[in-house]
Amino acid sequence: MQTKPSHAEIVPDSEHRGLVGRLPPTLRGLALLARVDRPIGWWLLFWPGAWGVALAGGAVERWDLILLLLLGSIAMRGAGCVFNDIVDRDLDAQVARTRARPIPSGLVSIKLAWIWLVALCLIGLVVLLQLTPFAAIVALASLAPVAAYPFMKRITWWPQAWLGIVFSWALLVGWSDIAGALDTPMWLLYAGSIAWVIGYDTIYALQDREDDAMIGIRSSALRMGSHVRAGVGVFYIAAIALWAAAFWQVRPDPLAIAALVPVAVHLAWQVVTLKPDTHEGAGTAALARFRSNRFAGLLMFLACVVVGTSLHP
Repeated sequence: MQTKPSHAEIVPDSEHRGLVGRLPPTLRGLALLARVDRPIGWWLLFWPGAWGVALAGGAVERWDLILLLLLGSIAMRGAGCVFNDIVDRDLDAQVARTRARPIPSGLVSIKLAWIWLVALCLIGLVVLLQLTPFAAIVALASLAPVAAYPFMKRITWWPQAWLGIVFSWALLVGWSDIAGALDTPMWLLYAGSIAWVIGYDTIYALQDREDDAMIGIRSSALRMGSHVRAGVGVFYIAAIALWAAAFWQVRPDPLAIAALVPVAVHLAWQVVTLKPDTHEGAGTAALARFRSNRFAGLLMFLACVVVGTSLHP
């Protein structure tokens, strides 16, 4: 008699327990390894790329590029998670939230994880071949920071900053494919995206502060201590300021800056309602605010479309 899959093998912050939980064990392990059950990751990887396309003026004519960046984000986010889990398998086994992940739990072998990593990278290669040669070179340059990311939590209190470099890289790819150059507005937009990532990933890291402190993993949430809310607020303010500077470079008009008001209000809501203490339910509340950044990304995309799209032929 076939037994019902155990949800014990699915990490606590999974968003699709029912769908993933019904898969056969091996497929379930591969899906969990690539975080198919947590689409928030590829949304957060995708949005900066869409911003780059939109602010460079390609939102309408190059909608196909936006879809390619979405496919690439899904594949490469999955590949990055597989690589991260291979590297972090010993640490994951010591953290309550991650010890149920496929590798430390024994659901997926190291050999199968490597095969799965290669398969996801091949999907990314298909997307890469659709880019202009210049944009493809920019995309390939991301491999070094991506490979280094899993080790950052061992050597710096700010692995979130390195994640910002990695998770914002699609912005450079999208902009360079449209503009054919790495221009000043792009760098301002990119710097703002890094600040945004530091803010939201600090919120995410609140879930693991106790376990991280116990086993020696470093994070911005630990580094900020009792000033997490203020720290996240500072990074979000920096993000809005840098994005405003990027918009001004593209269109020096106060109305262009006004396009940032919706995303600024949303980020302010995250900070004001954030409760970074350790009371029961704090981790769930932090996770909800972290996930809300997919909506923040959408609001920012709409702002980029408004500012970057010319009304004249």
